[in-house]
Amino acid sequence: MAKKRLPKIGLLYLDYVLRFFDKSNFKGWPDKIETVIYHWGNDKQRFINEVKRKKIDVLIGNIPATAYETFREIARELPNVKFIPSLDAQFPNKSKENVTRFAWKYNIPIPKTYIFYDHEEAQKFMDTTTYPKIVKRSYGPSNYGGYFVHKVDSREEAKELFKRKKYYPYYFQDFIPMDADIRVMLIGHKPVCAFWRRPPKGEWLTNTSQGGSMDYQNVPKGVLDLAVKISKAANAEYFACDIAVGKDGKYRMLECATAFAAFPYIRDWIGQYLMWKLSDGRFPLPNIPIYNWEELGKMDSRVLRTLRYITFGRYTPSYDGAYFLDTKKVIQEKEVYLHELDKEYPMLNTEDREGEEWPSEIWNYQDKYTKKSNKQQNIEKLDKDETEESK
Repeated sequence: MAKKRLPKIGLLYLDYVLRFFDKSNFKGWPDKIETVIYHWGNDKQRFINEVKRKKIDVLIGNIPATAYETFREIARELPNVKFIPSLDAQFPNKSKENVTRFAWKYNIPIPKTYIFYDHEEAQKFMDTTTYPKIVKRSYGPSNYGGYFVHKVDSREEAKELFKRKKYYPYYFQDFIPMDADIRVMLIGHKPVCAFWRRPPKGEWLTNTSQGGSMDYQNVPKGVLDLAVKISKAANAEYFACDIAVGKDGKYRMLECATAFAAFPYIRDWIGQYLMWKLSDGRFPLPNIPIYNWEELGKMDSRVLRTLRYITFGRYTPSYDGAYFLDTKKVIQEKEVYLHELDKEYPMLNTEDREGEEWPSEIWNYQDKYTKKSNKQQNIEKLDKDETEESK
């Protein structure tokens, strides 16, 4: 019997945007992998025509916030092309507001959040709320590194910040004292890398670009479990989320996206996973043991940036499997063998979901309600329970 034809892969690139994947991440794929570059401006129809001309079945790549709505339109014009990650999976990529609405829908714990498009409502809120508060720029390019996240300690600080920065919408969160946050990266809903990010002494931002430190040891299982829940809700082939470890002992999601910085070997693992997914199993799934990052993280980051095509042997009760046979983790005050714990985190396929979960006609608040429109006649008012911290 003849083998089923493999889908034609196209890698999605955009001018001026760093490339996450290249063809080398799909080592062993037997067919030609195309590339398609979006040139911004009035390039939508040309891009669509090129995808059709090259007969691409699957487009793989992350879409930046400022192109997200355009690619919503492009995806509708290419109904037979599968986008990986899907435009729905990339919904949180667009803005902080989208991350919040995603969390509200799926009951993911986050700091209590307040979003205002009406200027007068925002002014009233700043006059009457308690402080400190966190203010974030919700939408825009290069929204990384903590440079658009601010802590304000009074209404005067808050109003001066918005006057100076011109952020819109008005996006606030309650300030949550925390010991650190943890970045978790997942492939097929399985954690493949996780690390602590700790703020400098006396500071609160944990971003390494802002002076924070990082380490890979003893990430709590509860954080991994929450990250798996978030990844499954997004239905993303690959995903990352930042989870705060509060001084009150609670875990809360801060950010999530399909676009994140990753070492080349992690992008290789994603490529291998996608080859498995798109070939109906003709290519094997990558075997990535849980807590592998504790050992890899002992290496100098300059070396990690050079490593490619890392593979792990599977557990066998023999000398070759001695690391997995002998190694235990303490989980909820119980010792668990690493190979047993690994079974709790299988690498899974994503679901085939019908229709659009986050259609722009409903969820594109940024374009519906502009700065020029002070009074939003039809804006959906946030219910009180929506602004409460998710349980």
